Amino acid sequence: MSKHLVFDDSQINLSALRKRAYNLRWATQPEDVIPLTAADPDFMAAPEIVNAIQQYAARGTFSYGPAEGLPEFRAAIVNFLSEKRNIVTDAQKVLPVDSAAQGMMIAARYCLQPGDEAIVFDPVDFLFKTSVENAGATTVLFPIDVKTGIVNIDLLRSLITPKTKMLCICNPLNPSGKVFTKSELEVFGNIAVENDLWIMSDEIWSDIVYPGNHFTSIASISKEIAEHTITVYGFSKSYGLAGLRIGYVVAPSDLVYEGLLETSQMKTTAYGISTVSQIAGTAAYNEAFYWVTAFLEHLEKMRNMVVSRLNKMKGVSCHLPQGCYVVFPDIRQTGKSSVFIADYLLKEARVAVVPGAAKWFGPGAEGHIRLCFATSETILTEALNRMEAAFEKL
Repeated sequence: MSKHLVFDDSQINLSALRKRAYNLRWATQPEDVIPLTAADPDFMAAPEIVNAIQQYAARGTFSYGPAEGLPEFRAAIVNFLSEKRNIVTDAQKVLPVDSAAQGMMIAARYCLQPGDEAIVFDPVDFLFKTSVENAGATTVLFPIDVKTGIVNIDLLRSLITPKTKMLCICNPLNPSGKVFTKSELEVFGNIAVENDLWIMSDEIWSDIVYPGNHFTSIASISKEIAEHTITVYGFSKSYGLAGLRIGYVVAPSDLVYEGLLETSQMKTTAYGISTVSQIAGTAAYNEAFYWVTAFLEHLEKMRNMVVSRLNKMKGVSCHLPQGCYVVFPDIRQTGKSSVFIADYLLKEARVAVVPGAAKWFGPGAEGHIRLCFATSETILTEALNRMEAAFEKL
C-alpha cells in the first residue's frame, strides 16, 4: 500500500499550515519565508486518523476519560510495543500523556530530587535539560561527536558521581541523527544497572530510521536494564500529530507506574491527555503504520538530496544522518557563528533554520545549523536553491 502514496505538494495544505503551523513554522513567518525549523511534517495526516476523529466527534459526546487512559489506546500501545519494539508489557504499565515532552517532565520529576544530577547528551534537544531542571536537578553534559557519533564510555563513567541518579538517552539522537547500536545501548544499560541509575529513554524518533541502520529499544535488551528504564514515546514525528499532543510513558513495574501516575497529577483532572487525541493515537497504531512506511521512503530520498546539496555549498559540510528527518550541517568554515548564519539565511535567502545555539541543543551544537526536511521535494529544492545562492554571496 505504501507504494501508492506519494508525498508531494498535493499532500501539503499550505493555506492550513500558514494558519496552524506554529512553533517557528509557517504560521509565524512572513509568506515569502520557507521554514525548515521545528521538526514537524508539512504533510497532512493519514486519512484513517482523520476519519477516526470525525467518527468520534460525530456522536457529540466529549466526556471525561479515565486518568489512566482509554483502554483501547493502551491496548494498541501494548500491541505496538510487542510487534515493533520487542518490549513485552501490559496496559497497566502504560501511561498515556499529552505529548512526549510531558512524558519526559513526568519521568524526570518522578526519578529526580533537588540536588540530584542527570547525565544528558550534548548536543541534544533542549527538553532534556528543561525536564531535569524542572525537577530541581542538575544536568551533566556528555559530549557525543556530531559527525562521527563516537561514544566515549570512559568519559561517561567519569561523569558519574554519588549525586548521579539518571542517564537520559535520545535515540535516534536529535539533532545529529545518530542511531545508537545495540552494543552501545547495552553498555549504557549495564552502566545504569551497576550504578543503580534510572534510564529515561526518549524514543519519539524510533520510526524514522534509514536503511542500513537498526533501532533497538534499550528496554528490550535485558530484564535488568528494563527494570531501570522509563521509556517515552510520542506521535508527532512519525504521524504529524504534534497539535493533538499525544504521547505515553512505559513503566518497568506496577510500582513505578503508580508513581508516575501520581507524579503526573492526572487523577486531579488538572492534567491529562484528551480523549480525542487518544482516538487518533489508536487509529495511528492500528490502521496507519503503512503511512509511516511510505513517509520514510520519501524522507530517505529527501535526506540524500539535502546532504548532497549542502556538501556542495560554500563553507558547508554535512554528514548523513542515520535517523530523524533533520540534518545538522557544519558551518564553521564560513567563519561565522550559527546564530549569525541563521539570521543571514533568513534575511538573504528567506529560509528559516534553527541555529546550533546552546539554548536549543547545548554548547556542543555551536558551529552547526539544523534543517528539517519533512516536506515536499518542490519546497525543499526551492529552499536549497536560495541557501546555495546566499552562501555563495557570504
